Amino acid sequence: MNIFEEVESQVRSYSRSFPTVFTTAKNARLHSRDGQSYIDFLAGAGTLNYGHNNDHFKQPLLDYIQADGITHGLDMYTDAKEGFLNAFTDIVMRPRDMDYKVQFTGPTGTNAVEVALKIARKAKGRTGIVSFTNGYHGCTLGSQAVTGNKGQRSGAVVSLGDVTRIPYDDYGDESDDFMGLKLLDQMLCDPGSGVEVPAGVIVETVQGEGGLNAARMLWLQQLESLCRKHDMLLIIDDIQAGCGRTGTFFSFEPAGIKPDIVTLSKSLSGYGLPFAITLLRPELDNWEPAEHNGTFRGNNLAFITARVALEKYWQTDDFSDEIKTKAKVIEERFQRIIDSSDESMTLKGRGMMRGIGMPNGDLASAVCKHAFKNGLIVETSGSWGEVVKCLCPLTIPMADLNEGLDILEDAFDQVLNKKHDQAKAS
Repeated sequence: MNIFEEVESQVRSYSRSFPTVFTTAKNARLHSRDGQSYIDFLAGAGTLNYGHNNDHFKQPLLDYIQADGITHGLDMYTDAKEGFLNAFTDIVMRPRDMDYKVQFTGPTGTNAVEVALKIARKAKGRTGIVSFTNGYHGCTLGSQAVTGNKGQRSGAVVSLGDVTRIPYDDYGDESDDFMGLKLLDQMLCDPGSGVEVPAGVIVETVQGEGGLNAARMLWLQQLESLCRKHDMLLIIDDIQAGCGRTGTFFSFEPAGIKPDIVTLSKSLSGYGLPFAITLLRPELDNWEPAEHNGTFRGNNLAFITARVALEKYWQTDDFSDEIKTKAKVIEERFQRIIDSSDESMTLKGRGMMRGIGMPNGDLASAVCKHAFKNGLIVETSGSWGEVVKCLCPLTIPMADLNEGLDILEDAFDQVLNKKHDQAKAS
C-alpha cells in the first residue's frame, strides 16, 4: 500500500482504521485484495442504504450508459432528470402532503447545506443562524461554521461567524428537558441579550457524527413552534438520517413537523453516486437565474439510480416495515451488550442508525479495531470518538446482520474483559 502512503494526502481518515485494499462489494459485504470478506456496518458513512452494487439499480444504469444517455448536462433538462423529479414528486412528496421546490446543488451534502443557509439568509434578510452542540453539517465554510466539532472547525483556519449555538436535546443539565430551547426563546425575547433574531435554525434529528444523539419528537415539535414564534426558518439536515435510515423516508416524519428547508444527499442516489438536493418551500424560491451556480448541479447517472430506488423501495410501506424489523434486532442486541457489562454504556440513536456510547474513545476504538480483525467494518463517532456506530445497509440480509452483531458482541467482550484483567493486575 506504499502508493497510498507516499502519494495520498495525510488528511485521509477511514483508510487508517481499515488498512486493506478493497476490490469488490455486494450488498453488505466488502472483499479485499487478500481474499478477506468483511461485513459492512459503515456503508459509506450512510451513503449505501441500499447496499453495494444493488442489482435493481445496476442494470438500468448500464442500459442508460450503453444508450449514450446524457452524462453531464449542467442544469439543462434531460430525460433522466425528468424521471427523477416525477418519481420524487409522486412517490415521496405528494403522499406526505409536502410542497417543496427541488434545488439541485453541488454533488455533496455540504453543498446542500450551503444552499440552505443562503436561502434562509436571503429570505429573511438576516445573517444569523442557530445551530446545536455536537451538530455536523459539512466542511465548506458555511456548513463548517454551523458544525460543533472543534477539530472539524479548526480546519477552516479562518473566522467562522454569524452562528449562535445552543444545547441540543438532552445536553448538559438533564433536570431541564428543554433547556436549550428555553434559553434561545429567552434570549430572543430579551432586548438586552445581545442575540439578534436569526434567519434560521439548522438541526439534525439524529446527530450522526456528533454521537448518535436522537432528538425526541416533542423536542422537535417545540423547536418548530419556536421557529414560528420568532419568524425563523427551520432547516432539517437529513443528509445522514434521511432516505430511510431511521425507518421512514424522512427522519422527521414521526414528529409531524413541516420544515421550511430540507437537505438530502448520501443515499439519495441509491448507488453511492454523488447527488444532493435542497428542498425549499415555494415562497422561498427567490433566486435569480444562476445566482447560485455550479458545474455539477445534478448528476444524470444518479438521477437514474435514484429514480429506481424510489420506485423499488418506497411505493409501499413494505421496505419501511423491513427497516423497523431489523432496527428492533439491532436495538435488542445492543441492549444485551450493554446489560451484560459492568461498564457505564448507553444505547444511542434511532432506527438503523444506532450505536453504543462507551466510557471513552480509546475503548470504542479498540472495539472497532477488534471487530475489523474478525471481519466487521464499523466506526466510531461522538466528540471523543466514544460511540461505536452502526450504519449497516438497510438491505442487509438477516444472516449477515446477525453475524455482524455476533462479531461486534465478541469485540465488546474481548475489549472489556481485557480492561478488567489489566485493572486486576495493577
